[in-house]
Amino acid sequence: MTNHWVDVKNADVILVMGSNPAENHPISMKWVMRARERGAKLIVVDPRFTRTAAKADLYAPMRSGTDIAFLGGMIKYILDNNLYFKQYVVDYTNSSFLVNPEFKGPGQLNGLFSGYDPKTRKYDKKTWSFQMEENGIPKKDPSLRNPSCVFQLLKKHYSRYTLDKVSSITGTPKEKLEEVYKLYASTGKPDKAGTELYAMGWTQHTIGTQNIRAMCIVQLLLGNIGIAGGGINALRGESNVQGSTDHGLLFNILPGYNPVPSASIVDLKTYIDKFTPKTKDPKSVNWWGNRPKYITSYLKAIYGKAATKDNDFGYAWLPKLDEGMNGSWLVLFDQMFKGKFEGFFAWGQNPACSGANANKTRKALAKLKWMVNINLFDNETASFWKGPDMKPAEIQTEVFFLPAASSVEKEGSITNSSRLAQWRYKAIEPVGQSMPDSEIMNELYFRVKKLYQKQGGKFPAPVVNLTWDYGEKGPDGKIKHVDISLVAREINGYYLEDIIDKKATPPKQLGKKGVLCTNFVTLQADGTTSCGNWIFSGSYTQKDGKVINMMARRGKDDPTGLGFFSGWAWAWPVNRRIIYNRASVDPQGRPWDPKRAVIKWNAAKEDPNTKKPGVWEGDVPDGPAPPLAMEGGKYPFIMMATGMGAIFGPGLADGPFPEHYEALECPLEENLMSKQRINPTIKLFYDKASGVPEDIYFSCDVRFPYVATTYRVSEHWQTGVLTRHQPWQLEMQPQMFVEMSEELAKEKGIRDGDKVTVSSGRGKLWAVAIVTDRFKPFKVAGSTVHQVGMPWCFGWQYPEDGSGGESANLLTPTIGDANTMIPESKAFMVNVEKA
Repeated sequence: MTNHWVDVKNADVILVMGSNPAENHPISMKWVMRARERGAKLIVVDPRFTRTAAKADLYAPMRSGTDIAFLGGMIKYILDNNLYFKQYVVDYTNSSFLVNPEFKGPGQLNGLFSGYDPKTRKYDKKTWSFQMEENGIPKKDPSLRNPSCVFQLLKKHYSRYTLDKVSSITGTPKEKLEEVYKLYASTGKPDKAGTELYAMGWTQHTIGTQNIRAMCIVQLLLGNIGIAGGGINALRGESNVQGSTDHGLLFNILPGYNPVPSASIVDLKTYIDKFTPKTKDPKSVNWWGNRPKYITSYLKAIYGKAATKDNDFGYAWLPKLDEGMNGSWLVLFDQMFKGKFEGFFAWGQNPACSGANANKTRKALAKLKWMVNINLFDNETASFWKGPDMKPAEIQTEVFFLPAASSVEKEGSITNSSRLAQWRYKAIEPVGQSMPDSEIMNELYFRVKKLYQKQGGKFPAPVVNLTWDYGEKGPDGKIKHVDISLVAREINGYYLEDIIDKKATPPKQLGKKGVLCTNFVTLQADGTTSCGNWIFSGSYTQKDGKVINMMARRGKDDPTGLGFFSGWAWAWPVNRRIIYNRASVDPQGRPWDPKRAVIKWNAAKEDPNTKKPGVWEGDVPDGPAPPLAMEGGKYPFIMMATGMGAIFGPGLADGPFPEHYEALECPLEENLMSKQRINPTIKLFYDKASGVPEDIYFSCDVRFPYVATTYRVSEHWQTGVLTRHQPWQLEMQPQMFVEMSEELAKEKGIRDGDKVTVSSGRGKLWAVAIVTDRFKPFKVAGSTVHQVGMPWCFGWQYPEDGSGGESANLLTPTIGDANTMIPESKAFMVNVEKA
């Protein structure tokens, strides 16, 4: 989230699109309803009339997979009616930047941007560049009239997204489109705020990243980034998904969103040169310019005294990706299916149910020699070998199950969607032989380390040189029990030497050797500081000799009334509650909306650090520099090298502007927007010549005529491993179902409660039909299109009698987003027949 859960209450208009908070994030609905109590309007756009929609002031149905068409129409509406916040757009976005005159868009190239290579399915982005002044700063036209400026290119790109075209693609009636556009665009004023809440309904598409980009453009046009009641807010599916991503869960990022190096980046200097953005604009903060400090401090944290300047701080020991290597979920299981892996740790996950194309996933598990499953309960992954259509005698995979402790049986932090890191205390001891994850890791680490020390190996250094000072050591050097607070302190970071600011007059001590770092501002690139994750530096610190776990704070003061609660726990970065908050003020530092002032510049008050007049008040500002119009002022979007919000985004794989493409499987033979039916840069796993049948897909095929989507239910958690074993949860939601419209049910001769078979090109399952008016047929391109929906919380392993049914992911295709590779589980084609 750019903002936070409580801040939703500050919005004037709330757009729920790509999520269903009333059912999937029920506590968050408190803040939605709090906003409505003070007069805010709630818009819900969803293929299904959900419980969130039941509370909406305005509901608009939309066919799954057509979000960009819907939002593209909104962008056109805002531009055509001059509803954008002009000063914000000119001063704080790259709308005035001039783009290479050779750049061409999909309207000129039949659905493609300039630079596309059909053989590689990739873009050469040379024409996506900005025109530069002699001083190396992008050329600008503040009048926004130059035909090569971003603003004019944006207008040109979305001029094709007419109400008629968008309605024909999405199935949303024109009058509903206009109602939504008018209401949300009303927030493009200084004294108004609009926020967006999204979840997997936006991300799990082949254009998932661009769905979010489209909304970013809307919010930048309306001036809704950085303000109270605004933002782009991802509703994470679990309470620590944000934290796990922050700490390097994904294959391509290290903790703190530093890139994982590839094999060709041979040393730390090359890494820093490649991944540290540069700018010549003195008004740009370019915060990623500090990457040398963050990566060096990270290396010192994980390798400690073994990491020295002479050995490049252990950079050679970091795992490297092969050039062009993709280690995402879909590719990982594709390689496993092809027999490229011997072993697999399924840690706190159930891929036999949660992964797209689950039949392929289960077959892939059978190609392993061994698998370790770490979970609270047995599940479809641990017991895949005895599941449906499996022949145990023919499966070589040896499975080891390690029982894990639940969240209430261990101490530690979680970081929720608000970027809020909260410390949780252990309520009870782990049950039976179960252990906290940290203890399991501790056992594994020392046993593996001992084997390397005893037997050697091809590359022992990355393991034997790790720091592991997380508790009291026994005679054998092994940590007896992990003190998780020591892990948190390592993440925060330490001063390894006295840190002196020699540029200050007189020189000033920034940090004392052996003391926890104050925050990331004082991290160094010379190996004199350590920090396991720079964005969490400041979360566990000390003052006047006293160690303070900032994440354990429980202060309830809220002096602004805006819901910052700055004394409650700790939010990254530096306890900032709304990021890019310098965009909430005008260039003189005055809040756009004084009634909802996130920060404001007090020119008369003395800054305690500089001893000079002028200081920011309110939330922790995005840097101490004065307002933009003053001497030394800075642009607000500090993580961007240009300092500006990116309406034109050349960094993505599939285009600098979001463009509508159909899902891999869809009911249309052609894309109504262009001749390019699907995202041209997605990785296709199947081709007729060499593809395996498990990856096959069917689009506009009479055998699979209905659009399908998947979703969660309130009663179950993820794939149901934790909740299907609880009888009271199972009683409330006992078995697999498929929701369908009354019209489709009548057409198929299906009644409410009938058992039906739902099938796709990858598999089939039984489900109980729920015939409801929550789904309605769509009118798409002049034809009737039906959509159905299923939960993905069931699986064969429990209930043991099979009465719960199977995973909806038996039906989903092997295909992912062009940028993240997240599977497209929210739009695919199925058939439904009475069983």
